[in-house]
Amino acid sequence: MNYDAALDAALNKLHEEGRYRTFIDIERRKGHFPQAIWRRPDGTEREITVWCGNDYLGMGQHPVVLAAMHEALDATGAGSGGTRNISGTTVYHKALEAELADLHGKEGALIFSSAYVANDATLSTLPKLFPGLIIYSDALNHASMIEGIRRNGGARRVFRHNDVAHLRELMAADDPAAPKLVAFESVYSMDGDFGPLAALCDAAEEFGALTYLDEVHAVGMYGPRGGGVSERDGLAHRIDIINGTLGKAFGVFGGYIAASARMVDAIRSYAPGFIFTTSLPPVVAAGAAASVRHLKGDQALRDRHQMAARILKMRLKGLGLPLIDHGSHIVPVHVGNPVHCKMLSDMLLEQFGIYVQPINYPTVPRGTERLRFTPSPVHDPKQIDHLVKAMDSLWSHCALNRAEASA
Repeated sequence: MNYDAALDAALNKLHEEGRYRTFIDIERRKGHFPQAIWRRPDGTEREITVWCGNDYLGMGQHPVVLAAMHEALDATGAGSGGTRNISGTTVYHKALEAELADLHGKEGALIFSSAYVANDATLSTLPKLFPGLIIYSDALNHASMIEGIRRNGGARRVFRHNDVAHLRELMAADDPAAPKLVAFESVYSMDGDFGPLAALCDAAEEFGALTYLDEVHAVGMYGPRGGGVSERDGLAHRIDIINGTLGKAFGVFGGYIAASARMVDAIRSYAPGFIFTTSLPPVVAAGAAASVRHLKGDQALRDRHQMAARILKMRLKGLGLPLIDHGSHIVPVHVGNPVHCKMLSDMLLEQFGIYVQPINYPTVPRGTERLRFTPSPVHDPKQIDHLVKAMDSLWSHCALNRAEASA
């Protein structure tokens, strides 16, 4: 086989379909986020505004987080030195897990190198703990959840997105005695819609199923202490396993699960994705713990974040752009064509210094390509105004259809 030719064919297919992914080389500068420096391929530089980052609250620049990381770096050095089982558990790891357990009202928590790994490792391990487990997964669950469920070797069922009636049909058709788990998200990141958590919990309890909730795009931002939508809605006690990230609203790096002490101990003891990987550097764990601790008491920051999202959505709707609005902090503008989506992204960057990455297949279905904006409390009114005027200009220039914003 000509391996190089096969690689060229695979890459050319992406180029032809307009969905080849290009990395934008940017340099964040402390104290200036969401401003950053874009380093062009020709070596020149331009100041840009980042509108697609997942540092939703700007905590990656927060003095409390930076101070904790400096202190831990000076005290311990760079890396952790091993897996959690072999010299890689420190007081910083234990303190972070205690903060996370407290955040979600759970007995325990377990940190991983990312929320992707936390989902994959946990969901692929559960059938080892519950032989014959059937996992019921929302059709729009994140790739990490899908991958973990696929790899576990157990039975799986996919219910239509947010369709609790369909979930009930699927569970009713299976053996009542079989162990079951329902896996879903609180905020789905591409459309920004919410999962019907209470109804899903009702269905799970009716059929004796465990519940698994991905709160990645909600932790830090929803609930009186940032515990996510499950905390906001008073439902955290009905969720058996909560997955979250430390790399989005908390502004650092890593992922975790929070659950009962028994569940955490079992995953800790059986999940290869936890057992055989180097633990987070203590400096990262210290910064994440400081961020979680701070956000438990900073409702004002959450309020400013929601206000920025509401203002941006209102302004874009006023232009008649096809905005997807489900009431969350995520602002997707539907383009519907991968070539046009990439073109808009490139023009925003080159002409206006606005960085928003195109979202194409397979992240979203074909025909639903979009620009996904993530306003934050550190995007000021001038930056919002600049973005809105740029979108108005380019939408007209590219002769794209304007439509009533979807509710």
